[in-house]
Amino acid sequence: MLRNIQTEETDNNRGCLKIFFGYAPGVGKTYAMLEAAHAAKNRGMDVVVGYIDAHERPETAALLEGLEKLPKKQVNRHGVFLKEFDLDYAMERNPQLILIDELAHANAEGCRHLKRYQDIEELLQAGIDVYTTVNVQNIESLKDTVASITEVFVRERIPDRIFDGADFVELVDIEPKDLIDRIRAGKVYGRNHSRKGLENRFTLENLTALREIALRRCADHVNRVTENARGKNSNDYHTEEHILVCLSPSPSNEKTIRTAARMARAFRGRFTALFVETPDYEYLSEEDADRLQSNIRLARQLEAKIETVYGDDIPLQIAEFARLSGVSKIVVGRSSARRKGIFYKQSLTDKLITNAPNMDIHIIPDGIPTALVYRKGKLAYQKRVRPSLMDFLKTIGILLIASCIGMLFYHLGFAEANIITVYVLGVLIVSVITTSRFYSLISAIGSVLVFNFLFTDPVFTLHAYGQGYPMTFLVMFLSALLTGTLATKLKNNAKQSAYAAFRTKVLFDTNQIIQQSKNSDEILKNTAQQLVKLLGKDLVIYPVQGEQLGEPKIFVDGEELTPEDENYMEETQKYLTDSERAVAAWVVKNNKHAGATTQTLSNAKCYYLSIRVNNRVYGVVGILVGEDRVEAFENSIILSILGECALALENEKNAREAEEAAVLAKNEQLRANLLRTISHDLRTPLTSISGNASNLLSNEEFLDRETIHQIYSDIYDDSMWLINLVENLLSVTRLEQGQLNLNISDNLVEDVITEALCNVNRKKVEHQIKVTCEDDLLLAKMDGKLIVQVIINIVDNAIKYTPRNSCIEISTKRDGKWAVISIADDGPGISDEIKAHVFDMFYSGANKIADSRRSLGLGLALCKSIINAHGGRITVENGEHGGTVFTFTLLAGEVHLHE
Repeated sequence: MLRNIQTEETDNNRGCLKIFFGYAPGVGKTYAMLEAAHAAKNRGMDVVVGYIDAHERPETAALLEGLEKLPKKQVNRHGVFLKEFDLDYAMERNPQLILIDELAHANAEGCRHLKRYQDIEELLQAGIDVYTTVNVQNIESLKDTVASITEVFVRERIPDRIFDGADFVELVDIEPKDLIDRIRAGKVYGRNHSRKGLENRFTLENLTALREIALRRCADHVNRVTENARGKNSNDYHTEEHILVCLSPSPSNEKTIRTAARMARAFRGRFTALFVETPDYEYLSEEDADRLQSNIRLARQLEAKIETVYGDDIPLQIAEFARLSGVSKIVVGRSSARRKGIFYKQSLTDKLITNAPNMDIHIIPDGIPTALVYRKGKLAYQKRVRPSLMDFLKTIGILLIASCIGMLFYHLGFAEANIITVYVLGVLIVSVITTSRFYSLISAIGSVLVFNFLFTDPVFTLHAYGQGYPMTFLVMFLSALLTGTLATKLKNNAKQSAYAAFRTKVLFDTNQIIQQSKNSDEILKNTAQQLVKLLGKDLVIYPVQGEQLGEPKIFVDGEELTPEDENYMEETQKYLTDSERAVAAWVVKNNKHAGATTQTLSNAKCYYLSIRVNNRVYGVVGILVGEDRVEAFENSIILSILGECALALENEKNAREAEEAAVLAKNEQLRANLLRTISHDLRTPLTSISGNASNLLSNEEFLDRETIHQIYSDIYDDSMWLINLVENLLSVTRLEQGQLNLNISDNLVEDVITEALCNVNRKKVEHQIKVTCEDDLLLAKMDGKLIVQVIINIVDNAIKYTPRNSCIEISTKRDGKWAVISIADDGPGISDEIKAHVFDMFYSGANKIADSRRSLGLGLALCKSIINAHGGRITVENGEHGGTVFTFTLLAGEVHLHE
């Protein structure tokens, strides 16, 4: 329910996208869009034209009249000025509805985004409605299907999610014959281009096929809208189909991905793209690596979830992943070239069928030559062997050592099999200590030749007289080559496993480290250090406060730079330029990645990602990628680490807000208690004062002197109670706000007690108050006025809760560095239950709020706060002979005698 509410709120703030969809240029998409724009303007909407090219069509140009046209952006490209849509001006103009033609258009270099659909996404995010146009050949998943019809590959395409996410799709349709007539009449292209266009693409057969595809795509959009509505109204709606496509650097892999995407859309199923990383992945050529990244981006555009597994047996890894992930259908490509003859070996497809016999496997034919071939169930990459002098020296050294050992065995009379074993061991060692299988092959060949030269008759020649020697040499070579190959394979597998374990360890360590972080700054610092550890690249982190970038933190070699560092200014100029900061600000605003290696603001030096939970951004990370790209598989780990960081920041924020809410609730409770108790307790003394004063004013001549004196005494007692209450309230307020300033000095304890007794309740005459001082010159470090208030509160409390004629004794003594002051009475005492709460605010014995004795429960709580502020301690306990004893301590002062 919360997700639905958040989605609805996001949708309410987002602009609406309407696509005018056609099966070919010239069907009237722009014309229909302009007619709809005029209708919207007549309804009172603020409509502007962002970018429309009329293509010299008079009817279209006529419809542009009466609509506000935004100025176009001039982009200089190699001395040629191109006109592009001005996104910044449109955002500043902020109309209700904007018209932008050619949704699939690729922007010129220098624009914020590489694609126009990205501009439109930003407009929608800002709450601006957009009308736009697109043809069926511009949809990503239909590229191969359309190309097979028209034999033309369209470069400008949009992701399917843009089309599927449109709020409205209007099919603009005319008969193919009418479209051909329009083309011949020069209403679509110029007359010089009409015949060429007809011959290449616009035949009646081709247009009919394109029209059918467009109709089906519109029907798919309607079905998707219906299913989304059903999903919102029914939580138990789901699909069991899970489509898996296999990723590779093959040029034909694009077609396989698009086919799988169409299947996932048709079946309403989940869509996963899997890449099996083998030990040979590090030898992938730059061209193939770029193509692999392009295929991964394509799969992500088509809403596939990217997954990576590690292993040497690709078919087995695919089958195991499919089994564990609940995949229902696997889509793989197949090259048209197949090896035949007795040496034919199973292809990857055949082995996949063997490993997953119960799985639906869809094989997509492909006639395009690939840069990859499958051998023995694994990828064999076209690798460049770069000679290494060190590896050659290692190989020669091992052969020399093996030959020396062989000579020793030969003179000791060992059999030739033992010498052959030494050479096989040498090849095995070469495979382990060198960087390529090439040296294993060289050492295997060299071992056979050296063995023949040194140990077969005739010695020191490459001839061999024995009939069995050729077979011996062959077995020796094959044994050496096989062991060397296996050793190299195990070494590569161990290296790959170590790297995978390292990435996994970084991810796990990040979770534990972040959970132990104490605040947001520490969370961001630990996250940055883990990212540097994973990538080995410098980075910058911007905390986000109220959708505004905070002060950046630069991390070089895992350490945060400070202004005191020598290279701080140099790194600052690299990371903190206005352009780099602008990219980070854009990421905060749009909650998307941008910068280097992306299609948005790609001129930046850093690759910027947001630290986010749902739509809330807590920070931005900029990674200095340099010439090296961030691999897609590392990118998934980066996103996981940033997700952990965002969750930790959100938890820290929630905990801080909960703590602030608890403090606020406590303060609100304090305020409520104060108001409730004051309204209750002030009424009685104020009523008594006003009543007695009224009685004196009205009946003074009829009252005797004793009665008048009693009335005055009551008025005085009530007013003193009010004064004491106000003093306590003011002191409590200062304590709560941290504004209680102590004026500490050495004071004579006896003088402070004497002053306090002069200001206690007038009813002290009804009790016996004794003061006992073991040391007449006992000094204590205190704020005299506050300690006077402490003594007054405790003595007043004793007077209030003990019967008449009871004894109250105040005693002082020195205990080491402490001055100890005790106030004891012989009253009924305090129960153990009440002792635990006696110093709590608003606690007053049996009645916790304002009992019948008119007590707010502030006095003893204030005493404890004052004593604690002095660094002392206050306690309450029962007396030896009954009653209650309050004891508090203060730091003792030193007596300085002056002659």
